[in-house]
Parts: sequence; structure tokens; C-alpha cells
Amino acid sequence: MIQLENIVESIKSKVRSLKKSSKKPYVKMDKSSSVRVEIRSRKAKKLIDKTMKVADLSD
Repeated sequence: MIQLENIVESIKSKVRSLKKSSKKPYVKMDKSSSVRVEIRSRKAKKLIDKTMKVADLSD
């Protein structure tokens, strides 16, 4: 049983080391204007929905 635990631990450590080494630096891209507009419209829609729910509850 102890041997099995040791094998599992060694496999876990190897997998962790592979994950750490596989991370490649990337260049962060700026959001395009269309993406910014989409984000704003989604936020506005959520705010409108929230406001409508509150208004419906207050009636």
C-alpha cells in the first residue's frame, strides 16, 4: 500500500512539473473597440434587467 502511495506521489509531482514548464509567456492583446462595445452593452443589459426586476417587485 505504501508503495502505491509513493508511485502516486511521484506521478503527481511529475505532472506538476510538466504543467509548470509548459507555461509559455504570451503577449496580452488589447480589446478591440467592437469587443469593448459588446462588453458595455452586456453590462447595460444586465443593469436594465436588474432594474426591471426591482421595479416589478416594488409594485
